[in-house]
Amino acid sequence: MNQKIIINAENAVVGRLASFVAKNALLGKKMEIVNCEKAIITGSKEGILREFLERRGRVGTGQQGPKYPTLPDKIMKRSIRGMLDHKKGRGREALKNIRCYTGIPVELEKEKMVKAGRNGSGIELGRISSLLRGGN
Repeated sequence: MNQKIIINAENAVVGRLASFVAKNALLGKKMEIVNCEKAIITGSKEGILREFLERRGRVGTGQQGPKYPTLPDKIMKRSIRGMLDHKKGRGREALKNIRCYTGIPVELEKEKMVKAGRNGSGIELGRISSLLRGGN
């Protein structure tokens, strides 16, 4: 039952995509998500950024955890992880079956992909990432 599904996350809403991926990973399918930087989070730019910065500010020093990701593919994987019981065996195995990529890797370019996106408004994960990492 090791079916492999490749999803193009361009214009896909992060939460909806994450729930779909988590469910299929729990069923034993290998999930690969490409173009994570083009997935969107709906809402206002200020509200989304404030939420990310507040979450990061609630923790201790930089050496202590929990650490929150700032790269688009890592933000996507963390969103999926939140929908899995990653501390127990079944969820841990499901998380191992999920791969997230920024852009489209060379080995996956010729593969058939499922397009998950629609035309929606929001801010892209790539933009959130650049703002969290000190960009304008």
